[in-house]
Amino acid sequence: MTQAVLVTADGQEFVGESVGADGIATGEAVFNTSMTGYQEILTDPSYAGQVVVMTTSHIGNYGVAAADNQADLPHASAFVMRSMARLHSNWRAEGGFGDYLTRHGVVGIGNIDTRRLTRHLRDRGAMPVAVGVDCDVAELVDRAAQAPRMEGRDLASGVSTVEPYVVSPPGDPIGRVVAFDLGIKRDILSQLVQRGLEVHVVPAGTTAREILALRPGGVFVSNGPGDPEPLTAPVAAVRELLGNVPIFGICLGLQVLGLALGATTYKLGFGHHGGNHPVRNLESGNVAITAQNHGFAVDLWSLTDTEPPARSGIPTPEMLPARVSSEFGVVASTHQNLNDGTIEGFACLDVAAFGVQYHPEAAPGPHDAVGLFDQFVTTMGLS
Repeated sequence: MTQAVLVTADGQEFVGESVGADGIATGEAVFNTSMTGYQEILTDPSYAGQVVVMTTSHIGNYGVAAADNQADLPHASAFVMRSMARLHSNWRAEGGFGDYLTRHGVVGIGNIDTRRLTRHLRDRGAMPVAVGVDCDVAELVDRAAQAPRMEGRDLASGVSTVEPYVVSPPGDPIGRVVAFDLGIKRDILSQLVQRGLEVHVVPAGTTAREILALRPGGVFVSNGPGDPEPLTAPVAAVRELLGNVPIFGICLGLQVLGLALGATTYKLGFGHHGGNHPVRNLESGNVAITAQNHGFAVDLWSLTDTEPPARSGIPTPEMLPARVSSEFGVVASTHQNLNDGTIEGFACLDVAAFGVQYHPEAAPGPHDAVGLFDQFVTTMGLS
């Protein structure tokens, strides 16, 4: 096998073997704790600009299938694993994952100590890395040191659709939704059309006036990559839409909604990436296991005059403000991450708007949260 090397921005070196395309790739390294779903992760536009480190031991066991793609092409900058399966076995498989990486020009590295790399990212935080195949390590050191960090980067505009398009349900639609494409996944669209909704997908720069001209019953603000704060156009549009049409935001969409309400966002140490994140519903007390991929979070405390409490020990609801005031009325915290206590969802009580920080369509991941799409339909008055 051909040697491949990963070098972190702070100089840590990991030597392994190439399991994908030749070349050099850079990006922010994040670790993903999902046990399955490597193809969905690779093709999720939310991973643009990132090098994905899988913590599960073996990747590629069940091959790849076109139906699992979340976009036309892979978006992760590179893929890192402990071991690539030599053979795949699955009746749905249309090929091997290694061949898929090579065919799409994605640099992959295997046979490295992903546990050591994951612990390094947990201790030091997500950071730029360079991954190269059969290349000079000194060049990788320079490339890793010069690679941009995620803060301040508008990556959503680069993965958003260029032209609007429509996805129709099988039968007569029960209503119309406009979806802001900040990096939307195909399985999200499937969840919406399965409920009888006609979905008009629009570019990230679409204005509120253009959206309202489509006469939607609701607006969906999608997941996506990068820092939410540079997304001035989507934030301005959502701000103008608040109170005029029901809004549902997920992941980056929740952060855009938070900014539109006047809150701030901040960078998490190493983010939430994986299909096993426990989230507590603060109203019911129920816990859902969720699929997540985000490196930033909303700070609802920024809408108060109170200093946020320290996040330490067992997460409790007191780590989040129960309710805060905004220009659009009262906003209530609705969901909390049980790993670190950060906010995972909020709802506006005076206008029809809510969102969560995770991926309720679960591609990949558990299906505990798919009912949120039904909640959106109810909010639009369609059920």
